[in-house]
Amino acid sequence: MIVGDPGNRIEPMLKVTVLEIGKGRVRLGFDVAADVPVHRSEVWERIRANVSPEGRPADPTLPAMR
Repeated sequence: MIVGDPGNRIEPMLKVTVLEIGKGRVRLGFDVAADVPVHRSEVWERIRANVSPEGRPADPTLPAMR
């Protein structure tokens, strides 16, 4: 699977590859452009809420992600 806008980028933003299937699991590989931040969903939600991983309010000088 390739994610990106072929009209605006030469390279894809994200390429997802199935690396292994077995034992009730699927291993995925991700190739991502260097300028694209990648976070697990729970980390991304904390960033959006502007909360540190420890549950404290994050640095108030940083803008909350929308």
